[in-house]
Amino acid sequence: MSLTNEISFISVENQNQDFPRHFHETFCISLIRSGIEKLELENQFLYSQENCISITNPFEVHSNPLADNDTNVSFDTLYVSPELMAHMLKGKHIEFLDRQIRNNDLNQTFIQLLNSLKSGANHSSEYALTDFIHRLQPHAYNSRNEKTSGFRSDYLSELIHYIEDHIEDKFYLEELAKMMHLNKFGFSKKFKALTGMSPMSYVLMKKVFSAKSEIRPDSDLTDIAYAYNFTDMAHFSHSFKKYVGLSPKLYRDRIER
Repeated sequence: MSLTNEISFISVENQNQDFPRHFHETFCISLIRSGIEKLELENQFLYSQENCISITNPFEVHSNPLADNDTNVSFDTLYVSPELMAHMLKGKHIEFLDRQIRNNDLNQTFIQLLNSLKSGANHSSEYALTDFIHRLQPHAYNSRNEKTSGFRSDYLSELIHYIEDHIEDKFYLEELAKMMHLNKFGFSKKFKALTGMSPMSYVLMKKVFSAKSEIRPDSDLTDIAYAYNFTDMAHFSHSFKKYVGLSPKLYRDRIER
């Protein structure tokens, strides 16, 4: 089977616009290089950060809104036809349940495959593809033999609204779990299945984005940090840089007066 018509790629630098609802006839496999990708599916919404692979299945309607208006995302995407995937897996027809994969070895094989495709070296591309699919297969299931049940995104919608409405408050995992009538372990598992993040990481990210929206050229960053219940300026600065990509001071200095 020729790779030419069965696999393609795209590299995006600093995406700063929402991708509306759409679908592909292929597996859409992306490696996030910087920023945060937000993937909205019918029953899930996932945040993928740097060095994470995200996946959508063929004909699966999804959108890619920006996680934050001022935070761009750069990524590489491989589009692999279902026919090529089945061919590489000796006739198996698969779908992916693991929408987010964090694995350095897999990332390296992704990069090797991408570079081979860019160079036009068919032999090395076939070898790299075989290696990549072999490492990717454990994260999939045989779509003709297995049934799965996903979580509904509305399961946590009320809680998400609560977090956004009380974003300046201090949150505790046990209290959030209690609101959902779950123990903290079951709650954390369900929350991560829907968003790709732990509950407290999600809260931290939303705090950072909300705090960022309040920064002006003359803002006192310490006041903002404490207003959002960061323990100290170092905690605020570290968290801000993690999700925005630069320190709050540098971000403030770049705002036009």
